Amino acid sequence: MEHRGQVGIITGGASGIGRALALELGRRGAKLVVSDVDLAGAEAVAQAINAMRPDSASAVVLDVTDADAVAVLVKDTVERHGRLDLMFNNAGISITGDARDLSVAQWRRVIDVNLMGVIYGSDAAYKAMAAQGFGHIVNIASLAGLVPFPTNAPYGATKHAVVGLSLALRAEGEDLGVRVSAVCPGFVDSNIFNATEVVNAPRDKLIAGIPFKKVSVEEAAERILDGVDRNRAMIVFPLYARLLWWGYRLVPSVLVPLGRQLIRDLRKIRGSA
Repeated sequence: MEHRGQVGIITGGASGIGRALALELGRRGAKLVVSDVDLAGAEAVAQAINAMRPDSASAVVLDVTDADAVAVLVKDTVERHGRLDLMFNNAGISITGDARDLSVAQWRRVIDVNLMGVIYGSDAAYKAMAAQGFGHIVNIASLAGLVPFPTNAPYGATKHAVVGLSLALRAEGEDLGVRVSAVCPGFVDSNIFNATEVVNAPRDKLIAGIPFKKVSVEEAAERILDGVDRNRAMIVFPLYARLLWWGYRLVPSVLVPLGRQLIRDLRKIRGSA
């Protein structure tokens, strides 16, 4: 499906899923604001889009933990283009480790980016879209927002909250013309694995222990946009992620052995970094 003429904002657009979404939307004819704390990375993505379709993208430096900055970005985008069709709240971070080894400050950092950043983006976009009578907010959560994720409790907690936020806003926005979707992928081959802070354990051994094949960011972007085009409330992929989600909903205890194994595997290498 083409998105010609639509206007979108992507947070965390310099790399990973955000970059792939920006490039694919650019190919489909959308006008995009690519935002990230990494301005050089965001500019590179915007330049790549403009090479395909001149004057289709701009780059903005954005810290999603700054509520005022997020609100200004949405306001400026609407004023410049006259509309906002798509808001992708994609920026996110992760901290991996045994919960015993995590500080409150680390918990707060994950919450500020993964939850408050999504709240700020959703709040600003929802109000703008409700006023114009249309628009779609796409919140990037995770399979960790649908099932427990031992070894990454802060990440899982925020992603569960993002799913709840998205479903509530979707119900509220229906009569106002505002659509909301939560994206819950399994493991995606993005920069988050290299950027993740690993506490008291060796990163290479943790990454080597991932039990599922990672989806490419290009495939992830296509699946997300297909779900958006179909106005899916929940966009969950690949197949193993859907199976785990369905199984957990039917019999929550089915994932207890997997969670137990995850934390036991981490504890075997804990302290050996």
